[in-house]
Order: sequence, then C-alpha cells, then structure tokens
Amino acid sequence: MRFAVEASLTYDFAGPCEVLLLVEAAHGPDQVVHSEALTFWPNVDAVRVDDPVTFERRTVFTASGQVNALYRAEVEVMLRDHDLTDAPAMAVRDLPSEVLPFLRASRYSPSDRLERFVDREFEGLEGGRKVQAILDWIAAHLDYRAGVSDAATTAIDTLVDRAGVCRDFTHLVIGLCRAANIPARAVSAYAWRLEPPDLHAIAEVYLGGRWRLIDATGLAPIDGLVRVATGRDAADIAFMTIFGKATLVEQSFSIGKIG
Repeated sequence: MRFAVEASLTYDFAGPCEVLLLVEAAHGPDQVVHSEALTFWPNVDAVRVDDPVTFERRTVFTASGQVNALYRAEVEVMLRDHDLTDAPAMAVRDLPSEVLPFLRASRYSPSDRLERFVDREFEGLEGGRKVQAILDWIAAHLDYRAGVSDAATTAIDTLVDRAGVCRDFTHLVIGLCRAANIPARAVSAYAWRLEPPDLHAIAEVYLGGRWRLIDATGLAPIDGLVRVATGRDAADIAFMTIFGKATLVEQSFSIGKIG
C-alpha cells in the first residue's frame, strides 16, 4: 500500500537552541520512500544525522523565535507477515549482537521488575504464543485513556493504573516481553486509520530470526504503519527533542492511502 504522510510542527523558541527532529519516514527493507521534502519557515541551519543501522532519518537544526517544520512524503509499505502463532523464541547466544540491547531493562520499561509477574501469568508459553498471550492480557486489563499518564510514567505505573495511551501500552508490552527473554523495542510510526491522527507508538519483538511489529492498543492495522524511528523506549523515538526552551504553537500529523 502507498501512503501520503505529513507532519507540521510550529514552536516558539525562547532563545537560540538546537532541536533534534525525528518525523521523516525511515528508508528500510519493509518500506520505500518514493518522494519527500522537509522544509522550514523561516529557513534554519539544519544538518542530517541519519542512522545506518535503524534507517532513521534525523535532522538537527538551530532555532530561534517561531519556526514551522513541515514534512511531506509518499511511502510504499511492503506486505508484512507478522504472524506470531508459530514464531519461535531464540536462545540468547543465537541472537545478533545488535538485538541484545533490547533484552535489557530501560528507563520506561523496567523489565527486571516484571519477571515474577510474567513467570506466574504466562507460565508454560513460549515464543510467539507467549507474546500473543501478553497482548491478549493487555487488551483485557488496560483501558486506552488520555490524562492518566505523563512523561514520567513507566511500564510499572501503567501496570498499576491499568490505563494509558499508546506509549504506555507500548512500554508495558516491551517490558513484559523482555521479562520473558524476548527482545522488544519501541517504534514510532504514522498510523493509517488512527483516530485522532498522531505519531503512534507501537512495538517490535524479535522472533524466528526477524523483527515483527505488534500494536498493543489494537488501534491501527499493521500494514498501515509507516515507520519513523526505533529505540529502547519513548526516550529514543521522541519526534522532537529540544535542547533549550520552547512553547508549542500548533502541530499536526496525517496519513492517507493513495489509490
């Protein structure tokens, strides 16, 4: 499927500062960027800091006063087979070196504190069947609700509160999978049919020798996701990191199917 995506971000920067922007569609094996443009008004001093491993497209720019960043692209998403049913877990010794960091606890997904819960709740399950059971448990026990969490909320908080938004669902599923010795990481994406439109936080698990996308919220179809960034948790995939002070003026994200 082919999609048109757009992000428009307008902020008022109190003084000159640098900004790391992560809104551009990743160039990778499961999607092709046919056209794209990132523009700023007024013009700013910007440099690229792309990642050759994750295929992330990063831009760092220097801002002062009110600045609008506008990104538009046409992206083709390849057919994705993310079936979990018979996907086997891999021994740690057989994992690629670049996958190993996603077994460890991180700031928002302290998986080391979830091991006992996983052992008791999902005993006897392995691989993709365990991941599916974790997703089913989250669907049955968590409510999607804004205002329950904030920027400091971790997977432990979400497990206690039993509610949150997409980043909270993602942190919890990542934490539970890592506690089960299944590598898991966070992904940001433009999400077709997500209402209201926004950059969506989802997850990936490493099973059967490859990464498989999962959405713990169930709010968007997997084949309608245009990948932007990947990382250990939300701290790595934030669409904008401001090294200074700024006030939000207006921002919007959109994705539409072409054809």
